[in-house]
Amino acid sequence: MPRCLLVVPTGSGVGLTSVSLGIVRALDRQGVTTGFVRPVSVRRGPDPSGALLEAVAHVTPPPSIARDEAEALLADNADDQLLERVVSMVEEAGRDASVVVVEGCVPVPGVAYATRLNVAMAAALDAELVVVGMGNGAPHDVARAFDVACSPYAGRTIACVVNRVPVEGMEQPGPRAVVGGGRRLVPDAVRATWEQAFVDAGLALVAVVPRLDVLGRPSVAHIARALDMRFVNPGATDRRVASVAVCAASLGHAVGFFVPGLLAVVPADRDDILAGLALATLGGLELAGIVISLDIPVRPGVLALCAPAFETGLPVLLSGRDSYTTATAIHGLAAELGPEDGPLAELAMGVVADHLRYAWVRAQAEDVRERRMTTAAFRYTLLRRAREADRRIVLPEGDEPRTLRAAAICAERGIARCVLLGDPEVVRKAARTAGIELPGGVEIVAPEAVYAQYIEGMLARRAHRGLARTQAADQLRDRVVLGTMMVAEGHADGLVSGAVHSTAHTIRPALQLIRTAPGASLVSSVFFMCLPEQVLVYGDCAVNPDPTASELAEIAIQCAESAVAFGIHPRVAMISYSTHGSGEGADVQKVEEATRLARERRPELLIDGPLQYDAAAIASVGASKAPDSPVAGRATVFVFPDLNTGNTTYKAVQRSAQVVSMGPMLQGLARPVNDLSRGASVEDIVFTIALTAVQAAPR
Repeated sequence: MPRCLLVVPTGSGVGLTSVSLGIVRALDRQGVTTGFVRPVSVRRGPDPSGALLEAVAHVTPPPSIARDEAEALLADNADDQLLERVVSMVEEAGRDASVVVVEGCVPVPGVAYATRLNVAMAAALDAELVVVGMGNGAPHDVARAFDVACSPYAGRTIACVVNRVPVEGMEQPGPRAVVGGGRRLVPDAVRATWEQAFVDAGLALVAVVPRLDVLGRPSVAHIARALDMRFVNPGATDRRVASVAVCAASLGHAVGFFVPGLLAVVPADRDDILAGLALATLGGLELAGIVISLDIPVRPGVLALCAPAFETGLPVLLSGRDSYTTATAIHGLAAELGPEDGPLAELAMGVVADHLRYAWVRAQAEDVRERRMTTAAFRYTLLRRAREADRRIVLPEGDEPRTLRAAAICAERGIARCVLLGDPEVVRKAARTAGIELPGGVEIVAPEAVYAQYIEGMLARRAHRGLARTQAADQLRDRVVLGTMMVAEGHADGLVSGAVHSTAHTIRPALQLIRTAPGASLVSSVFFMCLPEQVLVYGDCAVNPDPTASELAEIAIQCAESAVAFGIHPRVAMISYSTHGSGEGADVQKVEEATRLARERRPELLIDGPLQYDAAAIASVGASKAPDSPVAGRATVFVFPDLNTGNTTYKAVQRSAQVVSMGPMLQGLARPVNDLSRGASVEDIVFTIALTAVQAAPR
């Protein structure tokens, strides 16, 4: 996952895109390769800004998720699917970038979920926050408003940008002004006042950006797009609208509204007003444009009379609304940069970049902090790697409804090629009863038709136990045993079972027939605990009741290797009721010895213990109890001293904190076999299949 800066607003109309692209420009000036993503489009229909971003920011962002689609996923409580797609977009944008700037969701009318989605994206991307708001009030009042807006993101690194600050006496740059070189339009005294207000509020202010009048004015093209108007004469559609007036009185009264930048709303039957506007244009007045209302045809002779004015670039639009409704709708539009606004976008980006605090920009360029593996990133990466692996996974519980549905999902999403063991007619009937349509990619294998071909292999693997042929045949009629032999013989890449079988029923055949991997003396397990802020590894919570110190050291190393295999940087905490000798007893001594052995065997790994759980997990506690530990307060892998502690802890965290736990995933076997909880959901089974597929992939 690349480093992410998530730029979020305090409200609507704060200039979020301008600030986002200004950050891109500032990083670019420092030689930092930067990507850009706008995950969700706030408009309905196509987003017109993609070409603009490519032209002025030299980035090609992935297409935004359509607003309707995002809303449907949120309404169905499918937040995880939406966040996985966001992670995918950021991965794509960050493929060749050091930093990705992510533009958050704006709470425009009808988008009540903006803050909820922004908070979820911050967690999913492990992002640092840039909060943007308007400087349209007293500095201390604005700072307090920022403080409220920042509260949902508590615990994250937050930088604040105050945008559109009015600066008295400032010379306003024109729409095609060239900026750069760090020239600041905000006087030092004004900036210092704002910075002090934010310091008093406990916030870090990194930019005070002045109000540019031209950026607050919508373009004619934007108005036409937003209000679905048609052009009679396109003209110069990048003209900015400084004022809007309904010109429906007599020409003598209307002339008073004729000022530069006016967008005149004129009823279609007011020929005199149209002619007067045309005459004013020919006299040198640069209007923003004319909107003809009432949706009735303008007489051809009038249009012909006005044609010379149109040829100067005067935009003329048709509205299907009446004059008052049209003018009201235009007044309600916030300015927005579109594909026609290249020079203006350059101006906006440059001004923001010039006003960002240099030290902050350099810090972003140099930051190499360790990234947390978030739940959304873990899920996305896991499913992507499973699809790439394209493994054949056998499911012995082939007629179990949850397993059937999981197999169908895996086939539809390309996660794995699932093999269901069971009588084909029984399996298909179970699917029909559950309302499941099995895709063609799901294979059904009848045990009676294939078990005999595995008898010889089973006899060879169990010869030291004196297994008879009839015993082998009887055992192979157990679908878990048969599936295990399919994996052992290389006819399947992995096995997932346990929806209706005990853990022992799933693991025992694997230990007997597949056995441990080279260099492993035991099999253990891990759970991937998907906490709100990051994914942690818990082991061993399912297999070894009371490991010795040597076995516990091996379990710790296996857990660290599993973390690495799934993209989690391992900081291994050996858990006990004691932290660095604060308690005594045989159990503490076992953990101390296991820590020593694990470090001795793998000195390159960060392993520390004994550590109490809070000392391992919470930075403040770790700093107090184990200040010199490279693991305390930052552990990503938690190794429990025995099964009683591990199983109890994982279930307590899972149930009390409503945490998704993926696993148990078995480690130490020569080929992957994984167990399910008998209470596993369909989603649990899907992800366990994905884990198994990734385990089975060549490394």
